[in-house]
Amino acid sequence: MPSTPASRRAFLAFLAASPILAASGFSSELRRRSGLGTESSERLLALAQSAAERVAQPSSQLASAADALDVFDFEALARTKLPPAHWGYLATGTDDDGTIEANRDGYKRWAIRPRRLVDVTKIDTSVQILGKRWPTPIVINPVGSQKAFHPEGELAVARAAAARDHLMVLSTVTTTSVEDVGTARGMPVWFQLYHRPDWGETKQLIERAQRAGCPAIVFTVDLLAGSNRLTMQRAQAADSRDCSACHLGGRPKPGLLGVIGVGEDNRRKPMLSALQPVAQPQPEAGIPTWEFVKRLKGSTTMKVILKGIVTKEDAELAVTHGVDGIFVSNHGGRAENSGRATIASLPEVVAGIRGRVPIILDGGIRRGTDIFKALALGATATGIGRPYIWGLASFGQEGVETVLTILRRELELVMRQAGTVTVRAIGPASIAGS
Repeated sequence: MPSTPASRRAFLAFLAASPILAASGFSSELRRRSGLGTESSERLLALAQSAAERVAQPSSQLASAADALDVFDFEALARTKLPPAHWGYLATGTDDDGTIEANRDGYKRWAIRPRRLVDVTKIDTSVQILGKRWPTPIVINPVGSQKAFHPEGELAVARAAAARDHLMVLSTVTTTSVEDVGTARGMPVWFQLYHRPDWGETKQLIERAQRAGCPAIVFTVDLLAGSNRLTMQRAQAADSRDCSACHLGGRPKPGLLGVIGVGEDNRRKPMLSALQPVAQPQPEAGIPTWEFVKRLKGSTTMKVILKGIVTKEDAELAVTHGVDGIFVSNHGGRAENSGRATIASLPEVVAGIRGRVPIILDGGIRRGTDIFKALALGATATGIGRPYIWGLASFGQEGVETVLTILRRELELVMRQAGTVTVRAIGPASIAGS
């Protein structure tokens, strides 16, 4: 459009009718001043653009958890509340964080096929996982060091999981013991396992989880080759706080070992700080292989789940080795920088599993439509990580509960739109590939 007084007046009139600007409280001002000269119009246009951007972007000034419209509102607020190093630990991927972006973009490959004139008065979102029925397919995934995000850490999350009745998986590097988390949850949780350099220590973790009543152990296999978390390292370098109470050397290093050459600093990690010296050391010979899975299966009566399977070949091997379930996961984009979304990996994993064990997909889930698409492609359930931590950092237990409520509400809405009144009714015909 030519830049003339008439064109500006026309554009201002258009803006005055905009519902976005009406929500911002600027449309009456625009109507009053839409005939102003060039200089005033430019200032008003800049003001209008700023207002529109504020409305369109997630708010970092939520007065309460109930004010959030979607989970991204909590992300914006959490970023303002957390110290740089803690935010960097939560936000980081690997290398250029490209796989985080891929995880989000992957859901765009599929569109939802709405159906009409279906009685969707009653919606049933329940799923069955390893013989237990849950009211929702949304699983609370393991995230380490949760007291870095809120003083109550895993306890607040466990209470939220109890209030909303969600399956919860606890990290090996939790800042609250598995026993205390189980008490707060009102039932034993699943326990995620990072293997130790010595099998004797790994076995201690397994036995402690079993004594705590954990029905399943979730062995994470996507970090065995290491990861290059540059965003986390840059955030730590920018954080000048003295954190001697939590980190050896005083520099904030959540998610890392202590100062190189000194060893681990497990003062805030009760599952690791309680490990006892091994009388007869059994050091692991390199990175664990499928033989380790066999050893793990033989050492416990808990169900054994593998977290980090993303190919058909490994899915088939997992079943061959007696695994009881898998997570399709790339650690939220912080394991390898493959650039491949977990939702893109899901169909081949489903083909490899062939319905023999449950499949939980995680990676990039931020909306109910994401959950729906994963279920349509064959996932039994879906896991979330960062979103509930955004809620935790923002408002503690209330924030976590609200994140869970928003996602459940969004899932129920899209199920109605698609004419699928149960999770079982969601299938390949519910979506279309792009």
